[in-house]
Amino acid sequence: MTRGPAPEPLPQDRETPDAWFGRIFLYRRGRMAAFMMLLLFALLIGIHSLRVAETRDEADTALHLLSRPAAGVQQLLFDAYQRVLPRQRRAQTVAVVGIDENSLKVVGQWPWPRSQLAELIDTIARYQPAAIGLDIYMPEADQTSPERVAARLAPEQSALADALRRLPPHDVQLARSLHAAPTVLGAAGFNFATFGTSDGLQIAPMRVRGGDALPYLDRYPQVLASLPQLQSAAHGQALVSVRDDAVVRRMPLASAVGQVPAPSLAMEMLRVATASPAIDIIVDRHGIRALAVADLTVPTQAGGDVWLHFAPEAEGAQSRNISAIDLLAGRVAGDALASKLVLIGLTGSGLNDRRVTPLGESVAGIEIQAQLLESMLDGRMLLRPWWMAYAELGLLLGLGGLMILLVPRALARVDAQGQRRPRRVGWWVALVCAAALAGGFWLFHAHGWLFDGAGMSIAFAGVLASLVSSSTLEVQRDNRRLAAAEHALREQAARLAGEMEAARRIQLGSLPDAGTAFPGETRFAVSALIEPAREVGGDLFDFFMIDDRRLCFLIGDVSGKGVPASLFMAVTRTLSRSFATRLPGGPAEIVSAANRDLSSGNVETLFVTMLLGVLDVETGELELVNAGHDAPWRLAAQQEPRQIVAPAEAGGPPLCVLDDFSYTLQRLELAPGECLCMVTDGITEAANADGELYGSTRMRRALALAGDGGADAIVRSLREDVGRFVAGAEASDDLAILVVHWHGPARDARQAGSRRTVVRLSAG
Repeated sequence: MTRGPAPEPLPQDRETPDAWFGRIFLYRRGRMAAFMMLLLFALLIGIHSLRVAETRDEADTALHLLSRPAAGVQQLLFDAYQRVLPRQRRAQTVAVVGIDENSLKVVGQWPWPRSQLAELIDTIARYQPAAIGLDIYMPEADQTSPERVAARLAPEQSALADALRRLPPHDVQLARSLHAAPTVLGAAGFNFATFGTSDGLQIAPMRVRGGDALPYLDRYPQVLASLPQLQSAAHGQALVSVRDDAVVRRMPLASAVGQVPAPSLAMEMLRVATASPAIDIIVDRHGIRALAVADLTVPTQAGGDVWLHFAPEAEGAQSRNISAIDLLAGRVAGDALASKLVLIGLTGSGLNDRRVTPLGESVAGIEIQAQLLESMLDGRMLLRPWWMAYAELGLLLGLGGLMILLVPRALARVDAQGQRRPRRVGWWVALVCAAALAGGFWLFHAHGWLFDGAGMSIAFAGVLASLVSSSTLEVQRDNRRLAAAEHALREQAARLAGEMEAARRIQLGSLPDAGTAFPGETRFAVSALIEPAREVGGDLFDFFMIDDRRLCFLIGDVSGKGVPASLFMAVTRTLSRSFATRLPGGPAEIVSAANRDLSSGNVETLFVTMLLGVLDVETGELELVNAGHDAPWRLAAQQEPRQIVAPAEAGGPPLCVLDDFSYTLQRLELAPGECLCMVTDGITEAANADGELYGSTRMRRALALAGDGGADAIVRSLREDVGRFVAGAEASDDLAILVVHWHGPARDARQAGSRRTVVRLSAG
């Protein structure tokens, strides 16, 4: 027999992607998702913080792209450090000779003739500066030089051409000026070859100590430098390239042209100013540690660059800037440039050499070089030590892990009103973030260290958001489960209520109705009432004729309440009725037989108090067996109610207390008109709101007030009196009332009067 394909799973059996994601997101109260988010933040921050400039290949470019978000946040924080705590200028050791708008108006547009530039250098040299740095590169010959102009003249202007050729070339004049003064020429590094670039630069050797510096340096295969004769004339060559960022924050102190280390303009000017033979590059296992020249050591980042600490651009008397035309015109004081590091550069706003600083200022490119020199000489460089990134990652993972451990516990706590208070957790996390930011400001102010508390704070906020989201989803999931459970409980409660109401109707319907049980009967009257404390209860009564003259009645109380008691009550009533109709021995034999049968199957270990009687309705003779029940009351006209107390040797314990017990009976004789009132302890032990019990004394008064109004009147009067006493307090037990009123034999017209009571004992 072939087996058919497996049945398709039901729609509710399939796990939807949302359910799968929610299960993963809520795993261990969201800790797993928060941990993954923490690792993601650590990866992004670590890529940026730990990446060094070893390569410039595609892989490094990809890492750079991944690190951009973390870098952007970090840069905004470091810019905020500088805006709050900018560098304060100390000694005026740097001056800038700017080719500004006024100079261009007087001398002419840029580029100037090299002879004019030579005159400017000669003028500066007369002030005896420590060094002169030119943030200018001249890769082509001067087209305004006399020999160049002579070559372009017409043949008929040969005399003028000969006169021009006898004049010194401008590049020669500039070379002489460069050689006569302590000058340094700038050059620009390129990653590609273009017109005017070369693959070499005439630079002073740089000494590398401690390892190989090339893997850490920015490398340029091509360089745009000045003419070789100008390079040879100057005392030093340097790179003025900066990284192509919108805001200049870092400057390299050394780079590489091909495989040769090359200094920055600032470092080379210091070497020339101090007449040092070389610049030292100090390398350790973490990268480039510092650059040194003469007695000045400048700590650097691993790539040989430094973070600039900017000062606001000064104006007026505090400005270091001098207009080139003012210098040429002799309008500058004699000591304005003495022993200073002088930078020559373009400052005119239309010369397209503007840079933006972390302070938000747009400055000329030469201003960046001046800021670098001042920071180095003032000893106010900024630094991110090599261990700072590891410390940040350690704090991030440590505090983040602590958050992941503790926050779900805090979010799971509820207050006295049963509400969760996630805002308290948010305040603690905000305090940690504020401490990280404040600590970063303190390190910046005290040591010039750059600590990234912003990335850490964003990571903490992300982890907190993940944990709070997980907690919210968990609460929503629990609420859905509780709502579903509540709905199911309501349905179950409604179903049970219906079942219990049906059971109540069945139980009460199984009891005989006194109004219809004995139609046309004039010898006696019976009235009964039962009220379970719950839907169903364990109190019972019964009455029936054994034959045409013997009335059997009983009242009982099963221990406990609810369904078990009601079932035990039904069994007790059924057995009692069965034995009463089958056994000839009377009440004692009936109760003894019922006790044996009930005890044999009593798995719930219940017991029953019972009062069972057989009344001869022709003679008034009454046989009673009291199995641990409240004594019945005997009521007669014009007499006080009396309890029928059985002698010590009569009756016995409640049913199921002793398995095989022979009960004894008590015989009485009722007079015509007398009543027998029987109750369960739900009447005598009924309690009001103060905990006071109804008791036998009140019951005696209530029965006395009922008088001889008949069985129904006695039941009604007693129940109303109990109701007034409890005054609406919740019933703690089932209650039952049974009243048997004997009128006398049908053929006997005797008036109810005095009667004789005969008490005889016999074994059951």
